[in-house]
Amino acid sequence: MARAAVDIGSNSIVLLVLGDDDTVLADASRVVSLGAGLDQTGRFAQDRMDAAMVALLDFSDQAAQFGIAAADIGAFATSASRRAGNAAAFFRTVAKRTGIVVRTITGLEEAELTWAGATFDLDLPSSQLGMVDLGGGSTEIVWAMHNTAPCAPHSLPLGTVRLTEKFFGPDPQRYAPEQFQKLKAHIHSVISRADLCIQVENLIAVAGTATTLAAMSLGLKAWDREAVHGRRLSLSELDAWMDRLLASSATERQVWAAVSPKRADALLAGAAVLHTVGSLCGVDAMTVSTGGLRHGALLRT
Repeated sequence: MARAAVDIGSNSIVLLVLGDDDTVLADASRVVSLGAGLDQTGRFAQDRMDAAMVALLDFSDQAAQFGIAAADIGAFATSASRRAGNAAAFFRTVAKRTGIVVRTITGLEEAELTWAGATFDLDLPSSQLGMVDLGGGSTEIVWAMHNTAPCAPHSLPLGTVRLTEKFFGPDPQRYAPEQFQKLKAHIHSVISRADLCIQVENLIAVAGTATTLAAMSLGLKAWDREAVHGRRLSLSELDAWMDRLLASSATERQVWAAVSPKRADALLAGAAVLHTVGSLCGVDAMTVSTGGLRHGALLRT
């Protein structure tokens, strides 16, 4: 029987439907920026909740096409929902309008579920692995031997939307180099305080920022999961993209990020986080995975 999961993040909402043999039947994403402005107001903005509701209604309809009732969809909310004062009220409304019951999970639960899904359909050696899950509101980092439970997962307040708003404002047209230097110093400080200076043989990068940057390096104009999944993204490529993004206009960024243009403004902050994590983990490249929390949630059922 088919089963479905929804991951409600700070930036995007993602649906996954798997068949009995774990074949991907549907994998859809909507960038709604639910966490936009959250650090300033402490609440979800009404227009962002409206956009999220549209996405969830659509996902409920998609799941129904595979015989999955809305109440049977596993829906998990992460960083933004842990911080928003009106999240619980919003999700009560979601349940009434869509039938989808949303559970807000902790950062550690988020890390563990994402780890379970990160290696989905990836051919990786049995070695010391690290995983970085960079979202709009937080970053989860774990490490372990392949196919074992993660060791001491960390959830850090380093999200792409959160960092972009903090250092560049809510609608950046151009980036100031001095702001970028402050951003990088902040990222390094937060990660260093978490004592994440570990050495791994392979680092997996999941979520929309990593997949979009990989697609940009491939020159993709339309989404191609097969091309992106398992693609190696080097620190030198991240360096090059940071240079280009730092000097870019908003229009240029959206053209480069053709597979997900709504992420374009937050990619500079995201590339900086990924580069810092990769450097501290002692790798010169990371493996991009299109798997994630939604896969982990379904594979554990």
